[in-house]
Parts: sequence; structure tokens; C-alpha cells
Amino acid sequence: MRTLTILGATGSIGASTLDLVRRNRAAFRVVALTGHGNVAVLAALAIEFGADIAVIADAARLPDLRAALAGSGIASAGGAQALIEAAQRPADVTVAAIVGCAGLAPTMAAIEQGKTVALANKEALVSAGGVMTRAVAQHGTTLLPVDSEHNAIFQCLAGNDPAHVRWITLTASGGPFRDWPAERLRHATPAEAVRHPNWSMGAKISVDSATMMNKGLEFIEAWHLFPVGADRLRILIHPQSIVHSMVEYRDGSTLAQLGPSDMRVPIASALAWPARMDTPCEPLDLAEIGTLSFRRPDEVRFPATRLAREAVLAGGAAAAVLNAANEIAVAAFLAGQIAFTRIVQCCDDVLAGALPAPPQCLGDVIAVDREARVRAHELMESAR
Repeated sequence: MRTLTILGATGSIGASTLDLVRRNRAAFRVVALTGHGNVAVLAALAIEFGADIAVIADAARLPDLRAALAGSGIASAGGAQALIEAAQRPADVTVAAIVGCAGLAPTMAAIEQGKTVALANKEALVSAGGVMTRAVAQHGTTLLPVDSEHNAIFQCLAGNDPAHVRWITLTASGGPFRDWPAERLRHATPAEAVRHPNWSMGAKISVDSATMMNKGLEFIEAWHLFPVGADRLRILIHPQSIVHSMVEYRDGSTLAQLGPSDMRVPIASALAWPARMDTPCEPLDLAEIGTLSFRRPDEVRFPATRLAREAVLAGGAAAAVLNAANEIAVAAFLAGQIAFTRIVQCCDDVLAGALPAPPQCLGDVIAVDREARVRAHELMESAR
């Protein structure tokens, strides 16, 4: 039986993870569950799975959480420091699924325990890639990617020497607007942007998919996870979302990982690694699917992937600045404050300014993130 902590248990990744645990109760014991502000769901999950502790990020909701857990014997805590302390509790596997840079400190705390971290928070690795990968090496942590694309690459590499890799190809659905003309994109609404054609995801990541920033961030994440160099990473649009990524080797062999558009597949891969576990996902029927198509991304309509590649080449704090600016711009779009096309433009404008010094520690990353957010707010205000 493996002990398990889920950081971000009330989100979509947390829900998918717990669905798998629910179907494999004898294989896991839940240590800690955390959530942002949904007390009712967090308490219900903690009771259902017999967690040792439930932690709510919004400290103001802690009295409500305590009331919901009264008589259960489950400990409760609230606030940013409590999230870190939850991540520090001994657990064989920690699923890091807190969205955005809010998950950075807890994820780092989990890495420092030297166990296994199943990483679903791409923003943490994007913002603190150098700091995080050094911590992984220092503490002997096993870092398993949960993003469907990176998990696919991990499976296709299967311990092979990166020196033998010719290309790593990240596939992208292209999002809900992949076939929209540029002029129509200006008028896209939040409701349209979160209506992903293939995946069921949270609002922020759905908007990132619509702008293609999600794929840009995944490009940066892949650059940190798989040491083949930026010049051997590429992106292809694959509308069917069946091939999740591919690795081409120097001998001409290309290995691809295929699966349904269901996050329980990569999550199961990480939870059971190096073994396998059952999932309730329907097996692929390739005859029914019929056609798998691919095309190159259009970086004129969707320049986010270009910005991400440039951030990798710039190095230093560029990726952290890009991620922070994107979080602020996406939040503004979802709130109806800016147009869809202003999201990536805001990121470009922030990156065009003077960049902070390269971060050397977690505190530096947080400072860079804070400064970039302020700058993004200022640019959006001045553009109105």
C-alpha cells in the first residue's frame, strides 16, 4: 500500500486521481488532501478517504472546514504555510496539482522530502525550472510528469539515452479556436474559450489551450524534463488528441503514446509507476476513429508558442515572467476585462521590458513572479 498526498484535491486533476484511488482502495492510503476554497467538497473527500489531514488554502474558511470535519478525527489546517506543511508530511507519492504559482512552494516542499512527486502543475516547473530540477537531484526525488504530453514522452523514452533522440514532438489539439480566422479571435468570449473540444479541464488551463499558451508552457516544461535541447523539441497540431506525444530516434524509429482524451490515463501511469494499474477508460477503437491528422502550428494567429520558445532561449527569469504575465492576463480575460487577443499581447509586452536577474532560489522565483504580475497589471491598465 502506497501513502498518497494530493495537493489540489478539489480540482479536476485531484478528482481524477481520487477516482482512480476509489477504484483501487487497497493500493493507497491517503495522508493529506488540500483544496483552495471549496470546503464542502474537501471535507467530503477527506472523510470518504480517511485522510489524516485536510488543508484549505483560504485561511478564512478554516472554521468552516473544522465544522465540516467535526467528530471525524481528521485534522484540519488553513493558509499558505499549512499547504507547505501538508506537502512535508511523509508520503510515498505526492500529486502536485495546485494550479498556477500558488502551487510552487508546496511542490518544492514535497520535492525536498526525497520521495515521488507526480507533477501536474506545469507552472511550477516553468517558473522555477532550474531551482526545481536542482532540488530534485539534491534530494534524490523521483519526478513523474502527469501532463498527458510529458507523461507520453516519459513512456516513449522508457529509459533510453537522450543522446539517441532526434526529435521530441509535443502534440496539441489546437483548442476550440484552432480553425477560427484572426479577426474572429478578437471577439472570442470566456464561455467559448473554456469549451474545449476534447478535454474536460479547469477554466485557466482551458483558456491556455485556446491561446496555445498551454503548449508553450509545456514546451518549456519539456525542455527542463527531457535534456535534448530546445532545437530538438517541436509542436504539431493533432486535432483528435489521440497521439499524446512522440519521440523520434536517430535510427528513424518513432515511438508514439496513444490513448483516450482522459487524464486518468497519465495519472494512473504516474500513480502505479513502474507498474501499471487498471483504469475505467474505454479502450481505443482506431478503426472507429479512422483518421489521425497532423499539421504545423500557426504562430501568426497563435504566437504563444513562439513566446515560449523565445523565453527558453533567453533563459534566466524569462519563463517565470511569461508564466506570471499569462496568469494575470487570463484572469483578466475570464473576468471580461480584456479581449482574448490581448492575453498573449500582454505577455509579449511584459517580456519586452527589462528582465530580472536569473532566480537562484525559491525566494527569487517568488519575487520575479510578483514583479511580473505588477507589470502585467500596469500594462493592461494603460492599454484601456
